Amino acid sequence: MNSVAKPVSVRVQVGTMSWNFWVANIMEAFERLAFFGVRAVLPLYMVAAKGQGIGLSYRQKGLIYMVWAIFQCLLPMVSGGYAEAYGYRLSMCVAFSLNIAGYLVMANAGGFWTMLLAALLVGTGTAIFKPPVQGSVAKSLNAGNSGLGFGIFYWVVNVGGFLAPMAAAALRGNEMHPTWSRVFYGAATVTALNFLPAIFLFREPPPDLEARKKKPLKVFTETMVVLWKDQSVLRFLLVMSGFWFMFMQLWDLLPNFLDEWVDLRQAGHFLSAALGTAANGFLTADGGAKPEILINIDSFVILLFVLPLSWLFGRYKMMTSLVLGMAIALAGFVMSGITTVGLLAAAGIFVFAIGEIICSPKFSEYIGMTAPPHRKALYMGYSYIPFAFGWAAGNGLSGPLYETFASRNALARHYLGQKLGMLPDAVQAIADKDLLSAIATRLGGGATPRDGLSALWSAYHPWVIWLILGAVGLASLAGMVDLCRRSPARA
Repeated sequence: MNSVAKPVSVRVQVGTMSWNFWVANIMEAFERLAFFGVRAVLPLYMVAAKGQGIGLSYRQKGLIYMVWAIFQCLLPMVSGGYAEAYGYRLSMCVAFSLNIAGYLVMANAGGFWTMLLAALLVGTGTAIFKPPVQGSVAKSLNAGNSGLGFGIFYWVVNVGGFLAPMAAAALRGNEMHPTWSRVFYGAATVTALNFLPAIFLFREPPPDLEARKKKPLKVFTETMVVLWKDQSVLRFLLVMSGFWFMFMQLWDLLPNFLDEWVDLRQAGHFLSAALGTAANGFLTADGGAKPEILINIDSFVILLFVLPLSWLFGRYKMMTSLVLGMAIALAGFVMSGITTVGLLAAAGIFVFAIGEIICSPKFSEYIGMTAPPHRKALYMGYSYIPFAFGWAAGNGLSGPLYETFASRNALARHYLGQKLGMLPDAVQAIADKDLLSAIATRLGGGATPRDGLSALWSAYHPWVIWLILGAVGLASLAGMVDLCRRSPARA
């Protein structure tokens, strides 16, 4: 890696960041606190059996996330232009209202369609919020402080991201006494607090008055034309889709995998030893760590290391940092899903987080610093194209793949019928919660439900799904290496 200009001190860089930079960080922290609290438990809530959750299939869950991704990640390409035309503050307030409505619908969802409606409301609200808040950050920074500035912004994002899953884990109860709705009402309340900084603290940038005369279709067309003309940014966005593919599956699918296949009791013992009775809200009924707490390692590591690593990698070219970060994230992604040992899965999440720290702020910095000064919000809207492809494609693939390769209940029923010779009607009569016990009974010899789980793991290798999904990340890494080779000035 080749060093660039001598870095300016942190104190000097922070002193040049404007008022709106800090207000934008406050609003982002509240919005992420609400959003990640919901997202941390939603994968479990949607597939939990009726009476404990929504009772959706993995395919239905994947479809909801796919549609959510399309709305949340593609709408910013239009909403960013409207934020420039009609004002950042107005866009933010509309966004908060939609998010609140979405969380309230989630709290009262009864099936696929109501949950899809809730996802669309939250996705649309978030799509309207992101361009103005990120545009405010980009407008508040310059070439001398952008690396540290986006690192601070990413750190603040993960303050909400770290606190949210712990709050959600405590609010949602456990499988014996589920209280999911408290999570969604809490998210709505936290979102409502964001009206205060938006109305009373935020300083509105001058609007683009000419853009107000344009109709929605014209705004979308011009947005696409601008992006199509900037081929280097377009190629970069497509390559980055593979990284966000992995990132979103860490949040959307890994909690289900941990819940079904991984022994989290050792991680639970660690939490109990470290926190005492304060850990009780973070544990399942059998003393294991709740999956969302394990996933929260990602945010915890980012809080600890994003600022020093952002400062360190501010000395190096963006493309080099992106290649290194993507490689480390890929290793952690695969590592987190190929084991039944909770502490090893936790180590994989830790490794992924290091890669994310190196990669993600550089991604935002690349877009923010590439954008022309009068198109910051528009270009930050473009930054959601990789989210759209990665998140939508990831869930479109992972739902069917999980049901085929890794759904514990589906594999258990197949094992009982094909391996242990039970009749189909007898297999179907067994409740999901009793499947492992049924396998243990048929195995005999004092086998326990965990022995039944081990038999399924050995027979069907459900971990292979992480190799399949990881192949997408590998292709993305290869694409970034090629871009680095084509753009030696940025490497």
